[in-house]
Amino acid sequence: MGSGHHTMKHTQIRRRRTEAMDHSVKVLIANTPEALPPGLATLLQQQSDIEVVGTVVDPVQLLVAVGDTQADVVVVTLPDSGEMPGICSHLLHEYPQLLILALSSARDRACVYRQAITVEPLADISDEGILAAVRRVKAGST
Repeated sequence: MGSGHHTMKHTQIRRRRTEAMDHSVKVLIANTPEALPPGLATLLQQQSDIEVVGTVVDPVQLLVAVGDTQADVVVVTLPDSGEMPGICSHLLHEYPQLLILALSSARDRACVYRQAITVEPLADISDEGILAAVRRVKAGST
């Protein structure tokens, strides 16, 4: 009787932990650990509302891992040039809800990349204005 009660209590604790993890921010770390600031993974893992869902070195594996892990945030290395890491555009195209945090290895620079929604009020709501707005979508994709 006592061991049955213990098992039920253990199951409830596991369920509560799983529910808490469902509401956490899922972070996927990309690149080699040496390229990222020392202690970053530990810092993230110590947070109760953040779950590090994996580390991926290969860019092709990263594209797959974001979907597999349902990551909310990907941490990548910011190139010394300060330019947007090449993988960002691929990730944001494939996963528009994703937030990408790019950190320099010295942790002296950082950028956040996300796909933004822009609002552009139409001044001309005539048929011509609406058609021009529709055509701008095609012009913007070339």
